Amino acid sequence: MSFDRLIERIEQTQNPTVAGLDPKLDYVPEYIRKKAFEKYGETLKGAAKALLEYNKGLIDALCDIVPAVKPQAAYYEMYGPAGMKALQKTQEYAREKGMFVITDGKRNDIGTTMEAYATAHLGKVKVGSKEYEPFIGDALTVNGYLGSDGIKPLLDICRENDKGIFVLAKTSNPSSGELQDRTIENMPVYEVMGKMCEGWGRELPGKYGYSGVGAVVGATYPEQIVYLREALPTTFFLIPGYGAQGAGAKDIAGAFDKNGLGGIVNSSRGIMCAYQKEKCDEHEYAQAARREAIRMRDDIMSVVGKIKLDK
Repeated sequence: MSFDRLIERIEQTQNPTVAGLDPKLDYVPEYIRKKAFEKYGETLKGAAKALLEYNKGLIDALCDIVPAVKPQAAYYEMYGPAGMKALQKTQEYAREKGMFVITDGKRNDIGTTMEAYATAHLGKVKVGSKEYEPFIGDALTVNGYLGSDGIKPLLDICRENDKGIFVLAKTSNPSSGELQDRTIENMPVYEVMGKMCEGWGRELPGKYGYSGVGAVVGATYPEQIVYLREALPTTFFLIPGYGAQGAGAKDIAGAFDKNGLGGIVNSSRGIMCAYQKEKCDEHEYAQAARREAIRMRDDIMSVVGKIKLDK
C-alpha cells in the first residue's frame, strides 16, 4: 500500500516532514530566471523551465533527509501546458531521487469525471495498445465534500496502482471553521469527514495500521489534531500550517502515535524561500533549504521522539 512506502521512508530518514514545492517565479533566484529567459524568452515556457530548474536544485539538496515532496498543481497550471510539463518533470525527478510524491490538487467531482482525475494523477491511461502514467504522483489531495460519489471512484485506482489519497477534513486556513466546525447531530463536520475517511480506508488497509485514505488536518488547530488522532486511529494525517502559517512543533505533537507515526508535516515557503530569509547568496538557495529542512526536522522530532515501525 502506498502509505506503507511513505511510512517506511519516514522511518528511514527519521523525519515526518514533506517539502511543499509551490514555486512562484518571485521565489526563483534571479540567475536561474535569467538563464531560462535568455534561452526561451520571457514566455510561459521560460517561466516553467525556471521553475523546474529551481525544483531540481531543491530536490537534490533535500532527497536524502526529507522523505517526500508535495507540488501544488495550481502553481504549475498558471503557466499553461509548459507549467504542467514542469509539474510532471518535477514529480519524475523527485521519484528518481527516492522521494514520495504527493500531488496537491484538491480534486473534487463525481463518477466518471472523478475517475478521470484519478486516472490522470494516480493511474494509467491506455492509448491504443499502450499504457502511460500521465503524472508521477504517489498520492493526491482530494476534496471529499461531495460525499462517497467523489471518493469511491478513486479507491479502485489506488488499489490497482499502489497509490493513496488525502481527504480534506480540518484544513489550516483561518475560515475553515465556518463550515468544518459546524455540527451534524452534535458531531463537528470535520469529524464526520474524518470518520468517512476511516470507512473508506477499510478498502485500502496498510501493514503499519494506517490505510491508504489519509486526512488533511491543519497544524493551526492543535486541539482538533489531538481529538482527531484519537477518533481516527487508522487515518494518516497530512499536516499543513507549520512555519509560515504560524504553527510550531508543539502544535502538531498530538498527531503522532506511540511509535512516532501518524502524520507528515508540510512546509512550503519556509523551505523554498529559506535563502531569502537568511539573506544569503542566491546561488546557495538549495543549501539554505537544506538547513531549514534540518532545523524543521529537529524541531518536530523533539516532540515526536524516535520513529519505529510496528506491524
